[in-house]
Amino acid sequence: MRYLGPAALTAASLVLLLATDGLPDAAPAAANEPAARVVAPPPDTLRATVLAEDLRIGPRATGKVFAGPGFDACTAPPLETMAAWKQGSPYGAVGIYVSGGQRGCSQPRLTADWVRQVTAMGWQLLPTHVGLQAPCSTLGNKPRRIDAATAVQQGRSEAAEAAAALRALGLGPGSPVYLDIESYPRGDRACAQAVMDFTVAWTHRLHQDGFRSGFYSSADSGVADLVAAARAGSSPLPDAVWYARWDGRADTAGAGVPDLSHWPDHQRVHQYQGNVQETWAGATLTVDRNQLDGPVG
Repeated sequence: MRYLGPAALTAASLVLLLATDGLPDAAPAAANEPAARVVAPPPDTLRATVLAEDLRIGPRATGKVFAGPGFDACTAPPLETMAAWKQGSPYGAVGIYVSGGQRGCSQPRLTADWVRQVTAMGWQLLPTHVGLQAPCSTLGNKPRRIDAATAVQQGRSEAAEAAAALRALGLGPGSPVYLDIESYPRGDRACAQAVMDFTVAWTHRLHQDGFRSGFYSSADSGVADLVAAARAGSSPLPDAVWYARWDGRADTAGAGVPDLSHWPDHQRVHQYQGNVQETWAGATLTVDRNQLDGPVG
C-alpha cells in the first residue's frame, strides 16, 4: 500500500437504497434482484447504500484483535527474515497481500505453509486485497476501475475472491481482509458514491462467507468518504478501518481524520509512516509502519 497524500445475492436479502440527487439513474436491477428504491439525500451528501443482513450470520463479534506495532511490505518476506524480526524488532503484526488483480508485487512465498509457520512464530496477520480502484483514481499502475453502474456486483465478486484466498491460506472464519482503495482525488461525488457502494457490497458478501471486512485508504479520500457514507446510514459498514496518514504518530486516535466514532471498539489501524528501510537482527526490509488496535488473522 502506498499513501499518496493528505454466489449471488438473493432477492429476499437485498435492500439497496439509492438516490438520484444530481447523479445518473441507478443501473437496472439484475434478474434476481428487486428494483432499487429511491431515497433523496440532503444536498452535498452521499446517499445511503443498505444491504440487508441476516444478523444470525456473521463474524463481527468473533475473531482476534491485536494492539501494538505492525508493518506491511510489498511482498511476503522470507521465513528467515520473519524469524529474525520476531526476535529483534518491536513488531507483532505483518500485512500480507492475499488477493486482488492489482497487487503491486508478486507473492512467491505466500502459501498456506508460510502462513502456518509465521503464525507459529507468534505473528499476527493483516490480510489485504488490492483490486479495482476508484473511478476517478489517477494511478497509472492500477488501471482497472470500479464501474459506478455495477459497483455492488463488483464489490461482491471481489469479496468472494478474497474469501477464497483466505481459505486457501488456511485463514478461517472470523479472519479479516482489508480492501485496499488507494488515494484518489476528492470532490467527485459520483466517484465517491461508487467506492462506497462497492465497499458496502464487499462487506456484505464477506459477512455472508464468515469473514470480517476491513477498509484501507487515505484519511483524506477513501476514509473521509467512508465516514460520510456511515453518517448517511450506509450498511453494513466495514468492521475495521485502516487509515493512512503519514504523520509519524504511532497511535489509533484518529487525529486529522474526520470522524472514526463508528469504529470505536478495537476497530482501527493507523499507517503512520511509509517507505522506511529497517534492519533487525541483520535482516533488512523496506516497510510501512502501522499501529494496530483492530482485527487480525
